[in-house]
Amino acid sequence: MESSKITMLLQKHASGHREALDELIPLVYEKMQQMAKYRLQGEKDGHTINTTALVHEAYLKLVDFDRIEWQNRDHFFGIASQVMRNILVDYAVKQQAQKRGGKQHKVTLGESDCATELNLEDILTVHQLLERLEEIDERQVRVVECRFFGCLTIEETANALNISTATVSRDWNMARAWLNRELEFIR
Repeated sequence: MESSKITMLLQKHASGHREALDELIPLVYEKMQQMAKYRLQGEKDGHTINTTALVHEAYLKLVDFDRIEWQNRDHFFGIASQVMRNILVDYAVKQQAQKRGGKQHKVTLGESDCATELNLEDILTVHQLLERLEEIDERQVRVVECRFFGCLTIEETANALNISTATVSRDWNMARAWLNRELEFIR
């Protein structure tokens, strides 16, 4: 029921009804908070981006996507994963430019990556590898964005990308193997 209401409101917004946002915000806010919380849980206190700031910035970017034909709730959260990735990468680049250097961290993409503690430097490393992977298999990158940056389940990712759960699992396993191999060369 909630999923169909979200879909209806997204479509209403895309067709020009700005008031649909007032109803949409409370329906998607908690899930976006959860996505942001998982991604930022490895960060030290005191950094300038927090869960609420990430959600608000992502939401502002999402509602400006007037030309997207929203398919459903999971499609919205799949796009939200990409937006959060871009925001975190931009933030990490700015932080790295301020520090110039810093220590390298061991990053491993495991089965439960939403719970993995990563800092923004790790996110930047993963982003750079995803840019390389995109040249090989763009769909695998979309799966990683949903699973790693958006903390979506296999089923949510399948719905967001309009592919089967078996394809998501296969792409997720292949992308993790490739990324972990590449990460070994960086260390």
